[in-house]
Amino acid sequence: MSISKFELKPVSEYGLEKEQLLNLYRGMKKIRDFENGIIDVYSRGLMPGLAHLYIGEEAIATGVCDNLKKGDYVTSTHRGHGHVIARGLDLKKMMAEICGKETGYCRGKGGSMHIADFSIGVLGANGIVGAGIPIATGAGYSIKVRGTSQVSIAFFGDAGCNQGTFHESINMAAAWKLPVIYVIENNYFGISVDIRKVTNTQFLSVRAKAYDIPGITVNGNDVLEVRRVSNEAIDRARKGEGPTLIECLTYRHKGHHVGDPGKAYRNNKELQEWINCCPIKTFRDRLIKEMIATTEEIDHIDQEVKALLQEAVQFAIDSPYPDEKEAYEDIFYEEKGA
Repeated sequence: MSISKFELKPVSEYGLEKEQLLNLYRGMKKIRDFENGIIDVYSRGLMPGLAHLYIGEEAIATGVCDNLKKGDYVTSTHRGHGHVIARGLDLKKMMAEICGKETGYCRGKGGSMHIADFSIGVLGANGIVGAGIPIATGAGYSIKVRGTSQVSIAFFGDAGCNQGTFHESINMAAAWKLPVIYVIENNYFGISVDIRKVTNTQFLSVRAKAYDIPGITVNGNDVLEVRRVSNEAIDRARKGEGPTLIECLTYRHKGHHVGDPGKAYRNNKELQEWINCCPIKTFRDRLIKEMIATTEEIDHIDQEVKALLQEAVQFAIDSPYPDEKEAYEDIFYEEKGA
C-alpha cells in the first residue's frame, strides 16, 4: 500500500494538549538524532560491530510508548534504539553501551543489539529475528498470574511474522487472553527479502483472524494514528480482553545496517516516496500549519535535542572500557546472599 493513500487527520481531532504534542515531536527527534549520532561514531571507528538504524520509523516507538505506564514491559529487536529511547532510557548510557564502554546499560558487553534495563520494563533488544515475541508473551503471562494491570509490548519486524515464535506466542496469548500488544513494524524488507514476495496477503494484520483477536493496519509514519490505535489496544489489554495485533506500515531510510547502502534490492522511487513522508518532517509541518506550535518553538526543541546528543557522544568517548577482569562476570546468575 502506498503511503500517499493514508489520510492525515487534523491534529486537533486527537484531543491532545500542546505539550503532549510537542513531547511526541521531541521523542521522535531524539531517536532520529541518536541514530545519526550512531552513523557518526561508526564512521569514526568509535563503536565495535554494526548497528541497525531506526531512521524513518520513529513514529511507531514514540506513538506506542507514549501510552505506557510505569511497570509496563517492552521487548525490542536488532533495530531497537528507537524502542528503548521512547521507553525512557538515557542517551548517554545508551551511547556508552554502543561504544562498548563500562558506563553503558550492560557495562559495554551488550552493544547495539542487546540494550536492556529491567528496572523500567525494557526486557532487552534482541539480535534474533522474532525472539522478543515469546519473551513479551511470557511477561504477559506473568502479569496474568500476578493479577496486575500492566501490559506487555512486543515490537518486531515484518520478517518476524514468518517465524514460528510469532504464531505460537499469539496463539497462547489469544487462548489465555494475555495483556500483550504485538506491534509489527512492516518496513517491507527482512534484510534484502521483500516481504511482499514471501507472503500471500496484502496486510500482515490479517493473520489476527486465525486467532480471533483484533488486527489492524495503520500508517506507521503518523505518530498520532499509531498513538490512537495502540492506546485502544492497551486499554483493551488492561481490561483483561486479551491481545491485539497492530501492523504499522513504514520504511527504513537506510540499509539493513550502517554498512549496507540498501540500493541493490530496493526501488529508489519507492524509497523516495517514503522519505518525502518522513514522520518527523510531516508532524512538524502539521503542528506549524495548524498553528499549534511556531517554527521558533520547534527549532528550540531541535537545538535542545542536538545538545543532548552531543553530550551523549562525549560521555561515551570519555568513558572507560570494561576491565579485562570483567570478561567472565555477568555470565551466570548469582542469587544475592547465596
